[in-house]
Amino acid sequence: MKYLNIKKALAAWQELQPLSEKDKDRLSRRFTVDFNYNSNHIEGNTLTYGQTEILLLFGKVIGEASVRDVQEMTASNVGLRMMTEEAKVKETPLTQNFIRTLHQTLLREDYTVYRNLPGGVQTSYVIHAGQYKTRPNSVITRYGDRFEYASPEETPSLMADLVDWYNKAEQEGKLSPVELAALFHYRYIRIHPFEDGNGRIARLMVNFILTRHDYPMIVVRSRKKSEYLEALHRADLEVGPVPSDGAHADIKDIRPFLKYFNDLVATEVYNDVLFVSEKNENVWWYDGERIAFRTPNYTKLLNAMRTQPTLTLADMREITGISIAAIQKLLDQLIQKKYVERGEKEGSWRVFVTQ
Repeated sequence: MKYLNIKKALAAWQELQPLSEKDKDRLSRRFTVDFNYNSNHIEGNTLTYGQTEILLLFGKVIGEASVRDVQEMTASNVGLRMMTEEAKVKETPLTQNFIRTLHQTLLREDYTVYRNLPGGVQTSYVIHAGQYKTRPNSVITRYGDRFEYASPEETPSLMADLVDWYNKAEQEGKLSPVELAALFHYRYIRIHPFEDGNGRIARLMVNFILTRHDYPMIVVRSRKKSEYLEALHRADLEVGPVPSDGAHADIKDIRPFLKYFNDLVATEVYNDVLFVSEKNENVWWYDGERIAFRTPNYTKLLNAMRTQPTLTLADMREITGISIAAIQKLLDQLIQKKYVERGEKEGSWRVFVTQ
């Protein structure tokens, strides 16, 4: 269900305030998994949604997973907590040092990247954690053209401009928090100040700004990555290719991205409203998607799997009153959608959908 009027979405959110501690905890757990999974998945992290949940909520690694992806996801969650705590101190202005420290937290340490050039020649360079780039960076768009970001030489001054502009704009209050967050994201991405991790920092900083203004935090969903990148690309076409122009763009210059961002915030906020307020036992949530099961048999089965350590098919039949043939069909569909998976112990289950 789309709910793209941001004022109505925020009004519905305000009507729910103050939230109970239980609802705050439910939202926090859901957001922790959703944000870290999606922000890292956009950049190529291979942990599944289920692996991310078990890692971040229970500190365990399940199934096959690269050490780097696990460390990256763990560091991402540390960065999220750090950003959230910093955002609560509203009287403190934003600083470049905070952004660099956030980057240091995400990347953890310097590391070397190796590249194979045409002709079989290998080259390498070091990614510096917490330091601005020392090499030019660019991207090949999906249309095949190269798009340049700010040069290493101009990056420090452009980042100083960005932080100064943000602190002044926040004080002036002419831009709404959503406009402020969208414009900061766009200007930051046009600078691309680090050699790696820029997208993850941009999405953290968006939520830093929203949190400072008591707005719910949002998730850019990896399954909608193409919409996200296309909105940025269309804004680039309006602003032009010169990096310093992008780094000093005005709100009217980024209309395609602002429209996308408005719709994103409205949808995410309204989904939070539904998650907290909707009282329907057959409605579940998975990675920001509302799942309305057509039959209560799914809910009976999921509740049994959540509350019992181990369950045989016979146990499921006894608890739910559903035939074994029907249970097997339901399980196949739940596993296929990745809403549940089998645990290490025989008859154990992990449930990744929430009510």
